Amino acid sequence: MRGAIRTSALATLLLVAACDGREESAIDNLANGANQAQVQNNVRAEAMALMEPLAPPEPGTPGGLPVDPAPIEEGSIDPDSAQGAAQVVQGYYGLLEEKRFEDAQDMWNPATAIGAQDDAHFAARFRGFSEIHANIGAPSEPEGAAGSLYVTVPVQVYGRIAANGKPWYALRQVTLRRVNDVPGSTEEQRRWHIQSIGAYAPEEAQVASSVTAPISITDGMARRKQAEAK
Repeated sequence: MRGAIRTSALATLLLVAACDGREESAIDNLANGANQAQVQNNVRAEAMALMEPLAPPEPGTPGGLPVDPAPIEEGSIDPDSAQGAAQVVQGYYGLLEEKRFEDAQDMWNPATAIGAQDDAHFAARFRGFSEIHANIGAPSEPEGAAGSLYVTVPVQVYGRIAANGKPWYALRQVTLRRVNDVPGSTEEQRRWHIQSIGAYAPEEAQVASSVTAPISITDGMARRKQAEAK
């Protein structure tokens, strides 16, 4: 069975290479006794060279990060600050890029559903990508609630879909939480952990949504009736 799978995978790569007329060299190498794994790696490298390059949108353009005069800082910073939270996000996506999924999951709040997942289920979230990369935006100012601090960080995630090699781009918003410096809190609780990751929502969009969104279902129905009456 494993031999059949390897043969099928090699055939797929040969098909990709065939689009550029390179299948002859791969077949010749196999006929001359070359190691199948070596041939497969060579064909994969040639196929990757033919793929559409990854080109995430620039900041300030559609699909790009917001333009901010104070992006994430490099070097030594206060780990308890908002910039410290942004560095946690940077580290998280760096681990995903290296496919160190178990270490990446450790950066989640263990009390969240994702943080409590078993290793296999967490790693399966990224099975559909052959590459994962990210650009990190500037963090928000910390906000306090119920003895905790929260910071949001915009992230431009991009990579390559494993099934077809096509580029993939998305804007995400990472929310981080840490317990404030209150008596009885542990050092681990006072560190930034990822609380959630969702779709990115620009601040102006959030404000507009809060102004124009109906307060309730009946409120929305009333507005529609008023519009129809006009």
